[in-house]
Amino acid sequence: MATAVEQKGAGVELLTGSEVMAHICRLADVDVLTAYPIRPYDTVMQFVSKMIANGDFDADYIPAESEHGQFEVVKHASACGARVFTGSSGVGWLYAMEPLAVTAGLRLPMVALVGCRALDDPGAFGTEHNDALLVRDLGWMINFPSTAQEVVELGLMSYRVAEDPRVFLPCAIAMDGAFLTHSQATVTVPSQEQVNEFLPPYDRGDLLLHPDNPITIAPQANEDWLMEVRRQSSEAGKNAYTVMKEAYKDFSRIFGEDVNPFLEEYMTEDADVVLVGMGTLALPVKVAIREMRKAGKKVGMVRLKWVRPFPTDELRASLSRFKAVGVIDRD
Repeated sequence: MATAVEQKGAGVELLTGSEVMAHICRLADVDVLTAYPIRPYDTVMQFVSKMIANGDFDADYIPAESEHGQFEVVKHASACGARVFTGSSGVGWLYAMEPLAVTAGLRLPMVALVGCRALDDPGAFGTEHNDALLVRDLGWMINFPSTAQEVVELGLMSYRVAEDPRVFLPCAIAMDGAFLTHSQATVTVPSQEQVNEFLPPYDRGDLLLHPDNPITIAPQANEDWLMEVRRQSSEAGKNAYTVMKEAYKDFSRIFGEDVNPFLEEYMTEDADVVLVGMGTLALPVKVAIREMRKAGKKVGMVRLKWVRPFPTDELRASLSRFKAVGVIDRD
């Protein structure tokens, strides 16, 4: 369980998950954002555009002609040393699959919001995770926040880990459509000073695409080099696990919040049975567990925060304590 303490310099606001992510972009001083409208992710771009128009946020905001073009723009901006943000939902995320598939192999730390939405047809607005999970085995990191407050943690952590030179991989923040993208909650927004201390500038070093640094990005390669690219991406994913544990120590120190990097447990101390899932199902599951507890049933919950890197050891150690495990999927 998270242990919250006083956060100096922070303010409390009533925000949706999408609006929290917009604040994270502002606090992280994102350089380039691209937008193309598709529900439910697009609310974050509406809030970002309002902050830019009001003079609260200085960034290049580029409306794209499609989801494909949207992701191509930030992919190349990232190669040139810009901190970037974009996103999509459902079939829009699928339409961008060409740039999504190559971004990890190019080692570009794009951060993207997936407003998780059922794949059409018909035009469904229900939440499922099939869109976000499409990049599960392509080298992307993926996290699933459960609350608007947790978007602060996972949003900042996405930039911190993705942009670490030991990693340099893209990261998807998979936010359940409507349940989190549009639902308001009171959120403690960190101060600029806290974020500056936690999040170093994005520095590509010798990998920067610039006329003064003549390098080749995305050359044509045959099978042997393709497998080497995949191996390097795999190693970077393993590095992310170590980098993440380091980053969470800094997060706890700076923001005054002691959290488990990979898992949340609820009422598991004496549980015989636990339900496992990810995302916003945590709230109704917690309500159901409390009702089952009233009936004398020893039930708890274990929630995954990160799917990539997958916390194999932590999850195995946690689930080995219980007699039975039930998995709830939204895919």
